[in-house]
Amino acid sequence: MARAPLLQLSDISLTFGGDPVFDGLDLVVQPNDRVALVGRNGSGKSTLMKVMAGLVEPDKGSIVAGPGVSVGYMEQEPDMAGFATLGDFALSQLDASEAYKVERAGAGLKFDPARAVETASGGERRRAALAKLMAEAPGLMLLDEPTNHLDIEAIGWLEAELSTTRTAFVLISHDRAFLTALTRATLWIDRGQVRRQEKGFDGFEAWRDTVWEQEDMQRHKLDRKIKSEARWAVEGISARRTRNQGRVRALQELRAERASQIRRQGTAAMALEGGQQSGKKVIEAHHLSKAFDGKPIVQDFSLTVQRGDRIAFVGPNGVGKTTLIKMLMGQEPCDSGTVKLGSKLEIAIFDQARAQLDPDMSLWDSLTGDPDMRVSGKADQIMVRGAPKHVVGYLKEFLFDDAQARAPVRSLSGGEKARLLLAKIMARESNLLVLDEPTNDLDVETLDLLQDLLGEYPGTVLLVSHDRDFLDRVATTTVAMEGDGRATVYAGGWSDYQAQRAERLQDTAKKPDTKATKDTPAPAGKPKQSKSTKLSFSEKHRLEELPAVIERLEAEIAKLEEYLSAPDLFSAEPVKFAKASEALIERHSALSDAEEEWITLEEKAGG
Repeated sequence: MARAPLLQLSDISLTFGGDPVFDGLDLVVQPNDRVALVGRNGSGKSTLMKVMAGLVEPDKGSIVAGPGVSVGYMEQEPDMAGFATLGDFALSQLDASEAYKVERAGAGLKFDPARAVETASGGERRRAALAKLMAEAPGLMLLDEPTNHLDIEAIGWLEAELSTTRTAFVLISHDRAFLTALTRATLWIDRGQVRRQEKGFDGFEAWRDTVWEQEDMQRHKLDRKIKSEARWAVEGISARRTRNQGRVRALQELRAERASQIRRQGTAAMALEGGQQSGKKVIEAHHLSKAFDGKPIVQDFSLTVQRGDRIAFVGPNGVGKTTLIKMLMGQEPCDSGTVKLGSKLEIAIFDQARAQLDPDMSLWDSLTGDPDMRVSGKADQIMVRGAPKHVVGYLKEFLFDDAQARAPVRSLSGGEKARLLLAKIMARESNLLVLDEPTNDLDVETLDLLQDLLGEYPGTVLLVSHDRDFLDRVATTTVAMEGDGRATVYAGGWSDYQAQRAERLQDTAKKPDTKATKDTPAPAGKPKQSKSTKLSFSEKHRLEELPAVIERLEAEIAKLEEYLSAPDLFSAEPVKFAKASEALIERHSALSDAEEEWITLEEKAGG
């Protein structure tokens, strides 16, 4: 016998007084559903979830929950008015005997129930709201970006909990790995239409591309038919005016159909342009130590950052990732150790708190009021990578429309704020990018573009992220901060770090206990071996990462050579030809340096 749906939405329409967000929407959530809710930033994902939760009333249509089904919603900005502590809020719908559920979720999600609401950060409030929902275990969970403000350990805990729950859930997230691991169906919002596929997120992009290809083909056929009918109208209508009025009306209907089609939102026209080439060594840090109130951030940490490196910093929230980056940038003093910055650095910073954005300023003023972007004597123009550009035109490249240009920053969604901040830092040339949690709230398409841009960026990148897929795609080196001042350098991205760490722990477990034999004399005829002094820690790390650096440079050289081989490039695009030629020379030089450095270190390691 078929089970009743948990939630059914029928003929839902919602406009907010303007263009329809949804029109004639039908949606069913079944028992045991594990659904990814995806769509572009601003497409209405959070709005749909609020409609499902009963928090937004549609203009028309019905919302029916199954018999005895409770629907729980984890919103992005929970209202905690009237509660003294985060624990009070999380326990508000539970009996005292169920407090252990909140404590368990709090331990996994890393929030302190005793924290006063008035002093809690936005991230702590969201973690408390998530713990509340997990503890209450409603019949249907609606999760809006639950991984934001969670570190990788907490994301792992949540992923494990959701993978074993019998509760149905609908999930909005920018975290590809999280969505791929958990979902078995996908809801896709595209221009007010909601489509469903009975496959998890890992099948979404192929499905999306197929739908768009079919749509493009149908639009092309419609355009051809309109042209054919229009040609007939011009050539034959005068001879058969009365008999063919129906065909004329059909042509008008075809044109109306074409005009009513909603254009797909394009991909943001983001671009990263490197400034002047920095020195070969971007940062040299030796034996850094730092502690706050007796709590060590790093102890005896050394790192050499070479031009072109993409270095990710990972670890639990509060472990000191941002602090370490500020130390490496010379913005935070060290207790001991030295930091030397390379020459000719042009730095652009994407900060996690979006502190560069004033919520009360308009998007227009956010750009034109920036001294680094202002064009003297031009109130409507900004400097974009050395050339003046109209502010609205530049905002449109980042998918903002005319109406949004004069709207306050506070009216933007999280993804839109991230795009605006990217617009600010991408307007200037740079050769060192510092990206602190850049992936939060960005949709799949924008994330893909950002990853591609970072792959082609000629400068150096320092990155903090909890997005495992993003780390794997971007990072060439990972600095793992594991607490108690331990910061270990690994070659590669997140998966590489996990594999190397597991191997290191396995090797440690296999080693015999040398403590008991520490002072035991060496057997006769076998003198004690002196301690190896072949490679320093930083040299050993550099030797491990150089093959990846060499491989990346070889790939970039191949791509540039292919680009320059176009026969008409020099005559059609002389500026681009010159820049590509200059980049090719630089890559060859960098490859030669890297190969020479590898040979030197390999010889030293071999004694």
